[in-house]
Amino acid sequence: LPYRVYTISQQITNYRNRIIPLNLALRLLLPLGHSQFLIVSTLPRKQAMKILKCDLLLIVIAVTVVVLTAPPTISAAKVGVTYSTPDFSSGSVQVSPERIVAKIVSLEIEAVRLLDPNPETIRAFASTNVSLFLSVPNPLVPMLASHRSHAFEWVKLHVLPFHNRTKISMISVGDDVSLADAPPPLFLLRAIRNVRRSLVLLGIETVSVSTTFSFFSIIPSPFPPSLARFRSPNGDVIIKPILEFLEKTNSSFLVKLYPYYIDSSIHSGFAFFEDPFSYVDDSSIIQVRYGNLFDVMVDAVVRSLAVLGHESLPVVVAETGWPSWSSNSSEVYATPKCSQRFLNALVDHLRGGKGTPLRKEGVSEVYIFELCDKQQSERTWGLLDYHLNTKMNITFFLDDIPEIEKKSIQLNYLVIVCMLFLAVISTVATLTCCSNIVSAWKGTPAKRERKQKKQY
Repeated sequence: LPYRVYTISQQITNYRNRIIPLNLALRLLLPLGHSQFLIVSTLPRKQAMKILKCDLLLIVIAVTVVVLTAPPTISAAKVGVTYSTPDFSSGSVQVSPERIVAKIVSLEIEAVRLLDPNPETIRAFASTNVSLFLSVPNPLVPMLASHRSHAFEWVKLHVLPFHNRTKISMISVGDDVSLADAPPPLFLLRAIRNVRRSLVLLGIETVSVSTTFSFFSIIPSPFPPSLARFRSPNGDVIIKPILEFLEKTNSSFLVKLYPYYIDSSIHSGFAFFEDPFSYVDDSSIIQVRYGNLFDVMVDAVVRSLAVLGHESLPVVVAETGWPSWSSNSSEVYATPKCSQRFLNALVDHLRGGKGTPLRKEGVSEVYIFELCDKQQSERTWGLLDYHLNTKMNITFFLDDIPEIEKKSIQLNYLVIVCMLFLAVISTVATLTCCSNIVSAWKGTPAKRERKQKKQY
């Protein structure tokens, strides 16, 4: 700073020369033993004005550098994977929960959805930083709805012993419970409420409760997104009361989105987030252009929620993915190359944090189906094979971020800290200059004393 700092003895008490803003700032920054430091300015008004201009320019430069050097967003949405216990009776390789958790931690996966949670698997995640999303199997849902005591026992077995050491964030009561039944499953909301009440009775209020819907079960078509609606009559009979519950309890709407199952004629480019493939929704007043199929499906959900009056409800993609193999030879896109192509593009899209045209913040969480392949299945979706070996190079894993990019991110954070410190200093200097100018405009202390003598 272009100011002279003096150590002034306690006898000098000329308050007219003290610059209050900078003096207070130094008193906060310096140790208590140095509180006798005061700032004295002897600059004329013209020089103070020049310094003020320089300080303002310095602030502009500092803010500009902070914006330009901001580190890239690693992921706007939380990205996780789904995992279900293999059926050992079908010949699947038996793997211990501890080994599964060790693999997940080594890959730095931040969230896992357990499709069939059991106490042993949940216990294995204790003292890790992995967020858990538990699902209640469909066969248990009618029982949980029949009486609150059944829901209480399920929560007591799967949540209560572990919630202090594991990061259980969400529970889905049922997974795509069939909405085609006649009569429709009205017990679903009762089961959700019973689980929620059981959590509250046990003093666990940080775990949200919802249920998972399948996109194709609740929305006839994603095209165009602005005209999407929930199917009737289930939209009003089943979904609307559940949405009101989710709104009151600050929970999320969970949905499974699979672009793979959309008409194969649009798979080329549009499903893989590749330019220049796009879709224009011109059914509304303002035309909206979509660059990928995933955003089209998300906005179809957002619009359907808005029609029922819940446009701000958070959306979680409970499942999405792309198969790497299919037993049906007609599914020509079920290949490891296409799977890697879709997943890499999806994660890059989520990292960009651009959201969708109808939901600027995008979805809050996305779970990729699934962690491991299963033997004797029609399709394989796993990121890992049966023996937990990586099948493809997915940038979803934080370990796959180039080392140079990691160092660049750390360097950018350091630059931001330095620039913010510089901005604080320049702001204090600006306040000092303003004080000098105000004092100069009011006149020097000597002039005020002479004016007072003349009046007498």
